[in-house]
Amino acid sequence: MGAIMDFINWLDGVVWGPPMMVLLVGTGLFLTIALGGIQFRRLGWSIKFTLFEGRKKTGEGDITPFQALMATIAGTVGIGNIAGVATAIHLGGPGALFWMWVTALVGMATRYSEGLLGVAFRDKLPDGTMIGGTFNFLEKGVGGSLGKTMGILFAIFAAISAFGIGNMTQANSLALGMDVAFGVPNWATGALFAFLTFVVIVGGIKRIGEVTEALVPFMAIIYFIFAVGVWIKFAGQLPSAISLVFRDAFTGSAVAGGAVGTTIRWGVARGLFSNEAGLGTATLAHAAARTDHPSRQAHVAMLGPLIDTLIICSLTGISIVATGAWQTDKTSTALTQEAFARAFGHAGEVMVIIGVIFFAYSTVLAWSFYGRQNVLYLAKWIEKDPEKFAKLYPKLHLLYNLLFVIFIYIGATTVLENVWTFSDMMNGLMAIPNLLGLLILYKVVKEYTNEFIAANP
Repeated sequence: MGAIMDFINWLDGVVWGPPMMVLLVGTGLFLTIALGGIQFRRLGWSIKFTLFEGRKKTGEGDITPFQALMATIAGTVGIGNIAGVATAIHLGGPGALFWMWVTALVGMATRYSEGLLGVAFRDKLPDGTMIGGTFNFLEKGVGGSLGKTMGILFAIFAAISAFGIGNMTQANSLALGMDVAFGVPNWATGALFAFLTFVVIVGGIKRIGEVTEALVPFMAIIYFIFAVGVWIKFAGQLPSAISLVFRDAFTGSAVAGGAVGTTIRWGVARGLFSNEAGLGTATLAHAAARTDHPSRQAHVAMLGPLIDTLIICSLTGISIVATGAWQTDKTSTALTQEAFARAFGHAGEVMVIIGVIFFAYSTVLAWSFYGRQNVLYLAKWIEKDPEKFAKLYPKLHLLYNLLFVIFIYIGATTVLENVWTFSDMMNGLMAIPNLLGLLILYKVVKEYTNEFIAANP
């Protein structure tokens, strides 16, 4: 077992080395330039459409544009916004938060492109619902044996990752938090969590969309209120905290030896872990949206990193720095709890656990769908006969859902050493074919974008 973990740690280091940093941020920068700063010049239009027209059902698809956005935010706003931010600051110093912001800003252009291609190359499943994602635009857009190979690799990485980042890490963090805050046994949390997940995911993307549409805004507002309470308590430290974030981003002074590379590495890695821009997961939910044009949904999609990282991760990160909690030896959820406890005592620790409960549940719902779509794509690729696949589809759907909730229970009741490392590694492996596909197909994205903006200035 030790040899396996040594290999995983080594591979994680390779995957998240300088080439990945360049590919991730570089792709976002390239798309930002190629699309004329789409995330800045069209931000107002995106917000206006999402808030006032995003709940309307126009065009082909399964859920509204707003529900698709809420589903992707449900998948991204998870333990990464509480434990992930804290881990980045613990290992990379306060400056890591700045590099999370950078990842999110350029990631908005990446997410825009992912959302557009997800809709542009989507298909239908036997039950009439949509299936689309990175695997689709790689196979159909890139084309040939290269596109097919990249699509299959992405689907394999994503299907496995759904049981790590999207399942066991969430369940484990939730169970630990419930035990510490309320004394609830891990087995009880695991059983209840698994049951509540199953009753939603068995209804497919339509039910997931309905639940996340109600849950995500509520949980975001609750966490916002909690974190702003910390900011108010430590209002005098906010200017110096923000200054430290910017200063440390380019000096790495908070890291032993002044390792600015470490600061950037953890900021970018946790930025991706949190908002998933460049990971390719968002294409799955946005491909299910009812829309009349790929670019319309892409405008909605690009708001994801803004909400997840620039707003929610900032609430956590600034709280940790302003309270001085980052200078302790704590990390992960315990570090965020320390920050909130410095403002509100034990009540602050409970606030964090409430955030963990909502964030973990919403993430698991979204990732159950992500994993299922990738498994179905692989099954569809293996069983090429449409009639046979149509008969196989209901069984696969049910079997996957059952297996997914079983892993929720396992995650809640098992000590998961190095799960974060494994999840980081899988994120990186998923991102590689997705990012390469975005670069190859950027002209397709640009064409759809220019066509849509000309009609909708």
